Amino acid sequence: MVIILITVFIDLIGFGMVIPILPFYAETPPYNATPFEIGLLFSIYSWMQFFFSPILGRLSDRYGRRPILLISLAGSAVGYCVMGLAETLALVFLGRIIGGITGGNISTAQAYIADVTTRENRARGMGLFGAMFGLGFILGPALAGILSKYGVHVPFYFAAGLSVANTIALYFILPETVKPGSYDIHAPRKNRIVELVESLREKAFGTVNLVYFLLVTAFSIMTYAFVLFTAHRFGYNAEQNGYLFAFVGFIAIIGQGVLFHQLVHRIGETRLTVIGCLLMAASLAALPLIGPEWGGLTALLVICTVMSIGNAFASPSLTSLGSKISAEDRQGVSLGVMQSAASLARAIGPMIGGVLLNNASNKVDDVTAIRTFGAASLLMLIAMGAAIYAVKVIREHQAVTA
Repeated sequence: MVIILITVFIDLIGFGMVIPILPFYAETPPYNATPFEIGLLFSIYSWMQFFFSPILGRLSDRYGRRPILLISLAGSAVGYCVMGLAETLALVFLGRIIGGITGGNISTAQAYIADVTTRENRARGMGLFGAMFGLGFILGPALAGILSKYGVHVPFYFAAGLSVANTIALYFILPETVKPGSYDIHAPRKNRIVELVESLREKAFGTVNLVYFLLVTAFSIMTYAFVLFTAHRFGYNAEQNGYLFAFVGFIAIIGQGVLFHQLVHRIGETRLTVIGCLLMAASLAALPLIGPEWGGLTALLVICTVMSIGNAFASPSLTSLGSKISAEDRQGVSLGVMQSAASLARAIGPMIGGVLLNNASNKVDDVTAIRTFGAASLLMLIAMGAAIYAVKVIREHQAVTA
């Protein structure tokens, strides 16, 4: 458990470094990307994850978690290098494509945690997994902000170095958890879209997956638009945005590593999901209404705190529920389907944001900011309604399987 959490942490440092730096990187010459093109840069990575995450999840069920993690980490290093060396926008896109194809390791890491935890303490394991995301988003964006002073390409080289180091460390210390012969080679293989559609037919798992999809769509709209919004409204640069993302990561650690663990045993994952969706809807609606003259940095930090806690409640609750209602021999497939839904959401979200945030002059303005974050808030309200319905559905599922 400790080894895989450290592996995820190092991986997420590199991933977290890209988020605050990519919009500024793409805006600079010779790329000169528009807000819409920046949205596509965020989107293409997740389109690749959407198609390849379930494949990696199934391969990890068959051949083991360890080799898939090794391949995916090495591929991430190649993707970061291509982006750092790119001299055209097309090569930046190529680097994102390579990283996306080999970056579908989240479902494999989650399946690894499912392998080494019992059903009773799986929620805690997923909460700690989420806390590693928070740790990665503390150190990663902060490092990106600091390193950007020495050149806009430097953070990508550093992220590549981390991935190489992580690959080497994992090769020597990570044990395998999949037992030989546990995979059914005759199990039918289905298209990613078919798997997602069929998951909706499974009432309990489909409802959980739908809520997860809506949550990640809304959060990905925010993640894409946040840097461009703060640059427009507050005049923040890459370094300042790096520190803001680090703050969000710090709150995520408290939310997932402390509050989630305490509350999940008292009120359960389903109710905690509803609360998390409500907090995210409120914070996303309030975000575009603030500025230097309307609350300033204090208001921005408060809204980021509420939003981060909401996500810290809802996200690990949903992955824990998805694991609990799945058969033990299908953990990799089920979590791979959930990550496919998340990847599809991360692909769609920035595309939606790229359209909504881009005005006729290919710029960001106050109106585009309000409609972008307003759309994300509306999605979270829909997710909250679906989560309320999920409380009943999962209770019925547990009664049938008991």
